[in-house]
Amino acid sequence: MKNTLFICLFALCAFSGCVDDEEDFATDGGNISPELTPENKENAELNAAVFDQLNLDYPGLEKVKQHYEAGENYLAASALLEYYRMRANVFNPNLSLVDVTASDAEKSKADYALEYRFYVNGQLEDDATGKPYSVGKKGEINWANNPSGTSGEYQKQLHRHQWFIPQAKTYRDTRYKDEKYIQSWIEVYGDWIAKHPEPAEEEIGEGPWWQLQVSSRLTDQVQLLEYYKISDNFTPEWLTIFLASFAEQADFLVKYPYKNGGNILISQANALATAGILMPEFKNSNNWKQAGYKILDAEIAQFMNDGWHQEFSLHYHLGTVDSFYEIIKLANANNEATNYTEPLRKATEVLMHFVYPNYFLQGSSKDTEDKLDQIVPMFNDSWNKTRSIIQKNFKKYAEMFPESKELASMAAAGNSNTAPEFHPGNEIKVFEDAGFYIMRNGWTPESTVMIFSNNHDKENAFLEPWSHNQGDNGTFELYINNRNFFPDSGVCSYDGTSTREQRKKFRKTTMHNTLTLGDNNYTDATEAKLLLTKDNGNYETLVFQNKGYSNMTHRRAVFYVNKEFFVIVDEGIGEAVGNVQLNFNPCRYKEEIVFDKNVMGAHSTFNDNNIVIRTFPTEGSTFVEKEGVVAYVVKDNVFDERNAYYIQREKNANEAVRFITVIYPCSSTDGQTIEAEFTDNGYDVNGASVKVTINNGMSYNLSYSL
Repeated sequence: MKNTLFICLFALCAFSGCVDDEEDFATDGGNISPELTPENKENAELNAAVFDQLNLDYPGLEKVKQHYEAGENYLAASALLEYYRMRANVFNPNLSLVDVTASDAEKSKADYALEYRFYVNGQLEDDATGKPYSVGKKGEINWANNPSGTSGEYQKQLHRHQWFIPQAKTYRDTRYKDEKYIQSWIEVYGDWIAKHPEPAEEEIGEGPWWQLQVSSRLTDQVQLLEYYKISDNFTPEWLTIFLASFAEQADFLVKYPYKNGGNILISQANALATAGILMPEFKNSNNWKQAGYKILDAEIAQFMNDGWHQEFSLHYHLGTVDSFYEIIKLANANNEATNYTEPLRKATEVLMHFVYPNYFLQGSSKDTEDKLDQIVPMFNDSWNKTRSIIQKNFKKYAEMFPESKELASMAAAGNSNTAPEFHPGNEIKVFEDAGFYIMRNGWTPESTVMIFSNNHDKENAFLEPWSHNQGDNGTFELYINNRNFFPDSGVCSYDGTSTREQRKKFRKTTMHNTLTLGDNNYTDATEAKLLLTKDNGNYETLVFQNKGYSNMTHRRAVFYVNKEFFVIVDEGIGEAVGNVQLNFNPCRYKEEIVFDKNVMGAHSTFNDNNIVIRTFPTEGSTFVEKEGVVAYVVKDNVFDERNAYYIQREKNANEAVRFITVIYPCSSTDGQTIEAEFTDNGYDVNGASVKVTINNGMSYNLSYSL
């Protein structure tokens, strides 16, 4: 950082969160002087343990060591505070203290926290006003608070202190700067530290010292130190309490790597590497950093060969890529070498293929939930993302790979009403390791994109309620001309306990567009396979299957005809006996879909840009209406009811049940006639043939052979 030391000495107000050569010289939050204390305070309430945790031989801590060895702990703490206020040896590129601006939402969270109403990830007592639940009052904060109406996430995330950063930003915002915000932080965090000592062993439950909670706190604390250290209220006493707790929590993470891996372990590694890089004054800082790097070196393998993260959730995919991005950026800024960039190339490209073309429109991303554009699919534990969030990610990816014209174009095209200048082609895109397949006809907002999910969870973890994967292999979303006609049912309740009925409901296999044995969930996901992709000229072919049950395999063949409409052949194969259901969950609201029971289908009801759905099963099939739901947000009981249905057919042992479904886009649904029939001799493991006729006119003979 150029000229930083000179500037810092001149201004007497340096901090590590600056950007380039700029510094924040504002000192109205505190009157800083090199002579912080004229005399030692023998009765100061310090946590002297911090002096054992620090490397007192670290450059810049000479005065700290001198006073400490003289038994002048308060003067040592005062010198330590002066050091942190003045230090320029580390740089956090993920934090800027130049012209800090708190948003209205952040200001609201900061102010509610003054009333002991702590923001916990959107779980609010009053959605309209953004008012969080109360956790008590001064001197009586109830950290075990578990308000009625909240999910199991409330208690976990309460201990991540998600209102601290909004308070700090509000404090540094020149419009609101007020010592009450730092006073609140010191009181509340001091209360938390006093009431939550480090446990003697790894916390098995998901309480205050669960690894994700500790990681979240550490990552925020390196920023909180920089936001607040200019304040007179940031005293030497508080610094020792704060730093001692910080070191204690970092040491805890080194001792207990999260055993179940996944995004939580990577968050833990991120926190450790961050702590080690930005707090080098501690004896164990190198241990923290190396422990973080060691985990990251191993866990980069969480990304499969096709780029997808192993948890099969786009939400956690983005978050995990971001964890690596932050460490890469932080390490580079502090002359640390990492080798994570190139392995992330395919991971960053995943988002490019999964963004729907309405990302390129100026739309309603900041509007109310009922008007939100769905920018990405919501498979598994994923949920809707706004245009701005997606664009921020693309900007990071373009920074990581500046030679990629495609990523740069995606970053530039967001919210611009233009398609990207450079983009991948329109051929079938296969993520074979993850089990996602994409068929499309373009990259403009009017284009069509159909995405299938068929992932194979090697350990069947999707059966567990905490899993971010869902047992819904074969399901799809279909976007046509700025409208998603088959939005995934979504998450609704994000709670890992088996008692959450909403989560169970939304995770049901029948809540997705796939073939099931009765109302039963899939019991196996290890045998999902891609069998064929082929371009036949006037139609593309995609064939895959999964053995969702021990006694039945679902094979799905998809024909994309003239890049215009879709023909889907579903086959239930195996020894299973009972009703087989072909489930469809179209559109978002009930009024958007009308059933056509007599022809085994449905059609949409928009003024233009519609679809007609027709299924042609073998004899003996029935049409059954059912309750459908879709949730665009992750919150209990926030969902929309929709018209859903299934085609049901009784299956005998060793019989293959077969269906043909045509999804035909059109401006008006009036007068649309669709016919389809099998032209083969029955189920054949090696292929299938069908004939489809549209509006008594053009006929299409479609087939595949393995």
